[in-house]
Amino acid sequence: MRRKRVMVVGPSRCGKTTLVRALEDDPRPLRRTPDMIYGKRTMDCPGSYVENADMYKHLIAASQDASHVLVLVDQSRPIDIYSPKFAQAFTKPVIGVITKVDLAPENEESCLRQLRLIGVGEPIFRVSVPTGVGIAELKEYLFGPAKNDDNKGGNQ
Repeated sequence: MRRKRVMVVGPSRCGKTTLVRALEDDPRPLRRTPDMIYGKRTMDCPGSYVENADMYKHLIAASQDASHVLVLVDQSRPIDIYSPKFAQAFTKPVIGVITKVDLAPENEESCLRQLRLIGVGEPIFRVSVPTGVGIAELKEYLFGPAKNDDNKGGNQ
């Protein structure tokens, strides 16, 4: 049986790869790529797959190998990129993640509104990779305490 990965989707520059690196405990430098990247526990989807509705079919097909779909919204730049009811296209649990919560806190309500419009329910995680906010909680939710072996997230 193949291992199920967490699929991470969101617009370009919303923090997908940064979050994936944190979830994978991968310290390698970031690099932009037009391809889907399969890690041990994650699938990092290019922003173009969300920014172009014609690419949704590729996201839906790839999600068949996922345990969960993380839909990211960037609090520093909460653009409405997703189609209404976007989350309903997936047969896997869809989890909302607001990234860059250390930036532009005045945009939090806009991010929550966007997640509700695309059909994401609770839980919604608020994360900041540089400060470590929310990372340990998200890892525990996705992978359980046994696989969250380093708990280095700076979350207090």
